[in-house]
Amino acid sequence: MAAQDPAASQGRVPAAPGEPVLVVGLGNPGPEYAETRHNLGFRVVDLLAGRMGARFSVHKTGAEIAEGRRSGRRVILAKPRSYVNLSGAAVAGVLRYFSLPVDSLVVVHDELDLPFGVVRLKRGGGEGGHNGLRSVSASLGTKDYFRTRFGIGRPPGRMDPADYVLRRFSAAERRELDVGVELSADAVEILLDEGLEQAQNRFHPING
Repeated sequence: MAAQDPAASQGRVPAAPGEPVLVVGLGNPGPEYAETRHNLGFRVVDLLAGRMGARFSVHKTGAEIAEGRRSGRRVILAKPRSYVNLSGAAVAGVLRYFSLPVDSLVVVHDELDLPFGVVRLKRGGGEGGHNGLRSVSASLGTKDYFRTRFGIGRPPGRMDPADYVLRRFSAAERRELDVGVELSADAVEILLDEGLEQAQNRFHPING
């Protein structure tokens, strides 16, 4: 493996300033899943595309792709057309097609272990039971990529998490949903512009 650029260890996205970056939102294809918790990644990258004036179209990699620019940097947005649990092959395919290193990748996803609407960022670490992240890690051969995590909270009672993530938002959640999606998109943009540490300083509490 090639030696890592020192900037990468400081949370730069990507390691070399000015290089393209890939932001992948995780979700399930099809209208029947559009309003479910597991599709928050899609919602966030849709908003990012709108902010850049970009439109998604089906790409030869097997994902929907939109391209734009932010602060002079090329930003590639992707939504895999496979189901969440099989997202890894599509993510790896997009990275290969655009000849991008793993440290240029940001994955946006729902997170059971955070309260609803809470946004957190990290690089590497565990997948927290998220099968989409497991698929991405397995296909890439590493967990060392950036994540923007949108909290959805734990399922009530004894509900199976697999059922919970495929359910629609509650009335209370819908009232807060747009704010959370906006915050997640803001977090991605700060991550791209200023790096992981600055983004965490903005979105993580001092004691958290």
